[in-house]
Amino acid sequence: MTITIDKLGHNVGAEVKGVDRDRLLADDTVADAVLAALEDNGVLVFRDLHLDPETQVAFCRKLGEIDTEAGHHPVEGIYRVSLDTTKNSSASYLRATFDWHIDGCTPQDDAYPQMATMLTAKAVAATGGETEFASTYKAYDNLADAERTRLASLRVVHSLEASQRLVTPDPTPEQLAVWRSRPVKEHPLVWTHKSGRRSLVLGASTDHVVGMDPVRGRALLDDLLRRCTAPDRVYRHEWSVGDTVIWDNRGVIHRAAPYEPDSPREMLRTTVLGDEPIR
Repeated sequence: MTITIDKLGHNVGAEVKGVDRDRLLADDTVADAVLAALEDNGVLVFRDLHLDPETQVAFCRKLGEIDTEAGHHPVEGIYRVSLDTTKNSSASYLRATFDWHIDGCTPQDDAYPQMATMLTAKAVAATGGETEFASTYKAYDNLADAERTRLASLRVVHSLEASQRLVTPDPTPEQLAVWRSRPVKEHPLVWTHKSGRRSLVLGASTDHVVGMDPVRGRALLDDLLRRCTAPDRVYRHEWSVGDTVIWDNRGVIHRAAPYEPDSPREMLRTTVLGDEPIR
């Protein structure tokens, strides 16, 4: 059976057809095809796949090592994404996912950013909850040569506090202490990948540009993000129960559209660990 990759937009996203749950594990060519399609499209959509958690984890292991830290779910390798605190005790932090971000910019250790993330829809929101994606590879490619030269040497400080302040602008001292217990990381604004491709490291965790006036630095980061996420450069996925989406976290930023705190929306996430630093 042929695997078909149909592009969903000009800049990012494609739908994968010709793959079912059984084939994900039985056909050894699927993992290589998915990795190649991710490189080309940034985001892959499998509609109505209805993956069970065990199959999702097993397939992601074919793509690379996965994150097996506890994820509020009985299956190792699954993290439950829900605003329901009975399902995810860290649900309050997930509100920061309503802003554009790349995962893994402020790890507890020196871990590299995730290579890829897979989400399967267990339950969806009545309103909101869509996930949007934008390519930071394309954002870099769209820069003029002079701008690429100007950005090449810039470094940006990333912090958990920067992303959390967007949703909690007046934190309590206790909240601040928790945020500031997370490491602050400094990364180049332009990520030069092992493949030779370049992308921009943008999103909610960006605190300031090193050595630049804070106001000018903030304006620069906001302008780059605005251009990267212009409506014609974004793929917006409207979830149905059973959909699965995987994206290249190294060159794609994402955000969830806000939804009600008491919404039944529940996503099951598996993270494929990264193999290269931001440099």
